[in-house]
Amino acid sequence: MTITELRPSTPEALQRSSRRRWAALVVLMFPVLLISIDNTALSFAVPALSRDLRPSANQLLWIVDVYPLVLAALLVSMGSLGDRVGRRRILLVGATGFALVSVAAAFAPTASALIAGRAALGFFGAMLMPATLSLIRNIFTDDHERRTAIAVWAAGFSGGAALGPLAGGWLLEHYSWGSIFLLSVPVLVPLLVLGPFLLPESRDPHPGPVDVVGIVLVSLALGAVVFAVKAAGTGESLAVAGLIAAVGVASGAAFVRRMLGREQPMLDVRLFTNRVFSGALTVNLVSVFAFVGFIYFMSQHLQLVAQKSPMQAAVLMIPGIVLTVVFGLAAVPLTRRLGAGRVVVVGLALNALGYAVVAVGGSGGAMVALLGGFLLLSAGVGMAETISNDLALSAVPPAKAGAASAVSETAYEVGAVLGTAVLGTLLGMVYRTGLQLPAGLDPVQAEQARSTLGGAFEVATELPAATAAALVESASHAFDQGVLLTAGVGFALSLAIAVMAARVLRGVR
Repeated sequence: MTITELRPSTPEALQRSSRRRWAALVVLMFPVLLISIDNTALSFAVPALSRDLRPSANQLLWIVDVYPLVLAALLVSMGSLGDRVGRRRILLVGATGFALVSVAAAFAPTASALIAGRAALGFFGAMLMPATLSLIRNIFTDDHERRTAIAVWAAGFSGGAALGPLAGGWLLEHYSWGSIFLLSVPVLVPLLVLGPFLLPESRDPHPGPVDVVGIVLVSLALGAVVFAVKAAGTGESLAVAGLIAAVGVASGAAFVRRMLGREQPMLDVRLFTNRVFSGALTVNLVSVFAFVGFIYFMSQHLQLVAQKSPMQAAVLMIPGIVLTVVFGLAAVPLTRRLGAGRVVVVGLALNALGYAVVAVGGSGGAMVALLGGFLLLSAGVGMAETISNDLALSAVPPAKAGAASAVSETAYEVGAVLGTAVLGTLLGMVYRTGLQLPAGLDPVQAEQARSTLGGAFEVATELPAATAAALVESASHAFDQGVLLTAGVGFALSLAIAVMAARVLRGVR
């Protein structure tokens, strides 16, 4: 039975039903916070786990990347599976698996074991996210209530992404790197205990047959494209990256053709002909792209260039976290006054303005520019994310909420991966080009200094004071020049999508 079948007829019953709905939302926020925190907290644990596990450069890359890669590849498939077997059921299975694997990952004895654990976390994480949003779509049938619930959901997602450094910084100052993974256990316990009582089961009443070929094609399409971008961003051959991307595009085209030819497709690709649905997904992806990409270079600048501890850097991000939540919730009443399309455009314009502040601020005022730009960007992302998710879900029938939620979540994860990969690639390119190495470095030190800003600062600890100071100054300047370029790209992209949204979402209330 779904919640839409429950129609209380007395005021007391209506009040109980309302309390139950909002209690269910509180329970659903636990996995949302967990996944979004996990996306950004691990980066703070990389130095500690590198010392303990001593991974190779390639293994370290896979430790970071395999989780979002698997997650993005499986979201659509898991959303469709939830439509079939029950969204609450797959949510609870995913939460149980995620908690158990997190414990194993926390005590991984080798880098290879940690890579396997991160891949498994991506598998179970893909069960969690489509289920949360699709359950919200079925629990809150009133438009205003649903929009408020999605505002809370989006605020939790964006706020959790920025809270990741805060949680990671605090844990790593007091405990080992494994504590980052153990965090999931207390977060998921309330869901596992209260979920069976508060969350109504819902599923597609008329599911089609299991499409194994379709699952393979969509997983290969998403996984290959994301992997190709990651490969290109880490110095792999462009020919290899292009070949992988071509496999992904071909798989995606085959998936679309297959879905168009099936009577009961696992994903109704005709939904993309709906301008509101497609426009909302584009806004979703670009907003997350801008947010995660900004956090990527901001966290490095604060910790390395500005010499802040992980905890101090995380504390400086708190005002942005607050604005993300506040403006996400404020988007609901603003939508009633201005219309959904205008609120989205304002949010995207704030994203562009945030990047413009960084681009204009220059290296000399980088600290002030970064913090000010982050405040503007956080406010914009809170508004744009909230309304774009609501628009995407509102454009589909409730029975297809799982698949639509999975597409929305896929846009989020792909945006997060591309935000780091694309902007990180541009930043790394400018950094390597602009870095002037002082005399006295051996070939190994020179290569390490060229690889990343963190590598340059690590090499500086091994050099005489004068040489170290010259290397740190050159590396910091080259990094800030890269930030200026990426900020310009972020500004242009956000502005272009704002113009697109103004046209596509014109008149959407």
